[in-house]
Amino acid sequence: MLIVFHKPYGILSQFTPDGSNNGTLSTFGFPRDVYSIGRLDADSEGLLLLSDESCWNTRLLEPSRHVQKTYWALVERKPTEAALSALRNGVSLDGKTTLPTEIRLLDRQPDIAPRVPPLRIRKTVQDYWLELKLVEGRNRQVRRMTASVGNPTIRLLRVGMGPIELGGMLAGSWRNATQSERENLQRLLPVVE
Repeated sequence: MLIVFHKPYGILSQFTPDGSNNGTLSTFGFPRDVYSIGRLDADSEGLLLLSDESCWNTRLLEPSRHVQKTYWALVERKPTEAALSALRNGVSLDGKTTLPTEIRLLDRQPDIAPRVPPLRIRKTVQDYWLELKLVEGRNRQVRRMTASVGNPTIRLLRVGMGPIELGGMLAGSWRNATQSERENLQRLLPVVE
């Protein structure tokens, strides 16, 4: 079983509490014996895959597989061309340069529901949406990358992972992956003996 979930803000990517005020996956009615494939921080939203098939975890998260993950990041201030170039070419995080990233400034705000709880409204700083496509999965990577070029991320959504896209799913909703999505993932991620 492979489940596509739109993880809301304030939810951990695990079934057990961690002592914080964040909710857990246990409140969404998932079938027994599924677990998250990778994770999204509690303050990030969007596409999270869950499965009861252990093969997906290895095949999707192994760094050598370079599975592309697509994010929409709302950042403070309009990034300069130099900032966008730095993000494309790689920035230093913890002494290691990130792999090249596809990045573009979105022409308009994506068609997504407002965050719950809402973002704070600031009259003095304008926000801009970026689309980033990464093949790495370092801890809080997108947030750390945009902050390193002077454009902190204030809202982050993962909207795609390989051939699977979030689409118009509402926060908190989930569905089984389609046969086509599973086949596309299997073609992208052949089993290595």
